[in-house]
Amino acid sequence: MPEHVFPTHTPDTAPPAARPTIEGVRRTFGYVPTAVARLAESPETLKGFLTVNKIFESSGLAPLEREVVVLTVATRNECHVCVALHTATLHRLGAATELVDGLRAGTPLPEARLEALRRFVLAVLERRGAVPDEDLRAFLAAGYQPRHALDVVLGVGAYTISTFANRLVDAPLDAPLAAYAWEPAA
Repeated sequence: MPEHVFPTHTPDTAPPAARPTIEGVRRTFGYVPTAVARLAESPETLKGFLTVNKIFESSGLAPLEREVVVLTVATRNECHVCVALHTATLHRLGAATELVDGLRAGTPLPEARLEALRRFVLAVLERRGAVPDEDLRAFLAAGYQPRHALDVVLGVGAYTISTFANRLVDAPLDAPLAAYAWEPAA
């Protein structure tokens, strides 16, 4: 898609309503990721994703569990930017290589509880929320609570916004994430 359709905004060229958001992201990351610069074309989309994501980060899921949700959505939706960014996050969290590799490949995870979470996320995505009772029971049997099932839905919603928007604006991978580059399996 030609870049002129979704310009790569700077804090000076972004719509005025997006400028505070872009500045906040720049302070957090030390730069303005291209995905953010392009999403700034719609201040509401950019702010909406960041707001929902912040709420998801305060959910009942632990940080590593939230990353399982995000990477499961990101790989399924083939968002190379989200996969790379959240692979970096998993490394910062000290996640095991086998876990990171499994999430990136979409293969079963080595830890049973996290694999139950990954399978539940897939069930939510595949069934558009109408998860069969047996899948919900398996999720709960792994030690999750009913609220966690709803937290998964929140994460799926947040990262559906992110993955779809990043793909729509054809966001490239920024240099700081190059070491975590990912392509979907053929």
